[in-house]
Parts: sequence; C-alpha cells; structure tokens
Amino acid sequence: MLGPPYNHTVETPATFYLVGIPGLQSSHLWLAVSLSAMYTTALVGNSIIMVVICMDSTLREPIFCFLCVLAAVDIVMASSVVPEMVSIFSSGHSSISFQACFTQMYFVHAATAVETGLLLAMAFDRCVAICKPLHYKSILTPRVMLGMSVTITIRAVIFMTPLSWMISHLPFCGSHVVPHSYCEHMAVAKLACADPMPSCLYSLIGSSIVVGADVVLIAASYILILRAVFGLSSKNAKWKTLSTCGSHVVVMALYYLSGMVSVYISWLGQDSVPLHTQVLLSDFYLVIPPTLNPIIYGLRTKQLRERIWSLLICPFHHSSQSS
Repeated sequence: MLGPPYNHTVETPATFYLVGIPGLQSSHLWLAVSLSAMYTTALVGNSIIMVVICMDSTLREPIFCFLCVLAAVDIVMASSVVPEMVSIFSSGHSSISFQACFTQMYFVHAATAVETGLLLAMAFDRCVAICKPLHYKSILTPRVMLGMSVTITIRAVIFMTPLSWMISHLPFCGSHVVPHSYCEHMAVAKLACADPMPSCLYSLIGSSIVVGADVVLIAASYILILRAVFGLSSKNAKWKTLSTCGSHVVVMALYYLSGMVSVYISWLGQDSVPLHTQVLLSDFYLVIPPTLNPIIYGLRTKQLRERIWSLLICPFHHSSQSS
C-alpha cells in the first residue's frame, strides 16, 4: 500500500540547510582550501585528458574512449558537490533549494553508478588486451563499445529514477537542517515525517547489487590478467604490467571501500561511528577518485602521457623557435 498522497504545497520545504561537517566547523576553512585544490586538480586533469583524446586521431582504442567518458563523469561528479561544499566551508552559505537538492542527489548517485560501470568496462578492456591481444580489435568493436556504454547509462538511470521518485515524494514537515555537506540520500531521508525505510532499503540493496556485481567481475578480470602476466617470459614486461594494474587496483579499492563503508556505516554503525567521520567518508568518496583518476589512468598510460606532454610542450617550443 502506498498510502494517501501528500500535500506537497504544505509539506515540501522551499529550502534545506546543509551543516557541512558536524563537529569540525573549526576546520572548515582548511577543508575549503584542500577541496579547492583537489577540485582544481580534478578539473584540469580530466579536461586535459578529454581534450587530448578528442584532438588526437591516434588515440582511438577502446581504452581511450572509456578514459574520455570517465573523465567527463568525474567532472560531473565533482562539480555536483564540491562548489557547494567550498561555499559552505568558506563562507557558511549553506542553503539549497528543494529542487536543487534532489537534482544534486540524482546527479551524484547516477554519476557514481556510471563510474563503477566504466571501471568494470576498463577492467574488461585490459583483460582482453593482455589475455587475448590478437583478438582485441575483433572483440572490442565500436558496436560492442557502444552497447557497453548504453548499458552502463541505462543501468544508472534505472537505479536512480525510482530512488529519486521515492525520496522526493516524502513529506518534510520537520527540521530542514541536513547534517551533511551535500544532499546525501540517507541524511535527507532521515528528515522526512513519514517512514523513509523503503527508499533507504532500496538504496542499500540497489547499491549492494550494482557494486557487488561490478567488484566480482572486476576481480575476475584482474585474476585472469595476473594469470596471463605470470606466464610472460620477460621480467620487464611482467613488472610494467603489474605496476600499471597495481595502481589501477589501488584506485578502485579506495573508490569502492570508501563508498561501501560509508553506505553500511550509515545503516549499521551510525551510533558507534562519529557523524563527522561518516560525512568525511562520503565526501572523500566523491572527491578523491576524480582527483586521482587522471594521474593513475592518464599519466601512467604511456601513449596518453606522451600526447599530453607534446600538447603542453609544443606551444613553448613554437614560441622559442619564433623568437
């Protein structure tokens, strides 16, 4: 039973107020500086990757297409929350409209769902490239890549649309103060006058299924990669492959661990884990990956690194020659 419809003209607040990080107000200025630096790094790094891949006709392998899309998703994910966080931490401006709050929530969770799908696609790409190098182009055709990209996007939309509908139709007739630095789903849902359990349960089960399936498949891909790598006769090739894959695994571990720990703590450990720790975990989950991805996936990929270097050096080289 869905129950009677709510009167949104009365029970829907015009504005929510974000607290920032409860208990760490004295550190807000330092957090604002740190977030600004990380956000700038994420914007510049991901923008450079997108520009280089789009401009260079030699970077048309599937991995570079996935990297380009990942960079765009990272910019969307970081831009959805960081400017608002910096505003809260630096100036104390914490109000956000009802519509903006749920728009932010939708983009944040949809972007994270797309990102985990892209990480899986990139792991599959590396698996095919290392385990089946002679069949790489015949397996990862443009049609297959398009199908993977569309599937990843549709999955994110299917996951997020019911969740957004459920929480946006809850009545908010009490406090409008969100104890968080952005419109995180659980933090907003707990302010509702009605039982938020259906949306919270949907979020927990949906996140567990999406992330759990992706992690299992990513782990299987890297197990196959390791088997192939240890079969190589060249120690140099073995070391280079292990170094690259190891850095990928570290970034993925940071992304998935911080995200899932944040989700499960809000359910199971909310009374034992300090609130500021919960909020910091959620914030780092959205800020650290967009900052590190351009470095780990971009600068550690030799072909892309050389193209970025030539793009940055060429203007200075031409100017020195003309002078």
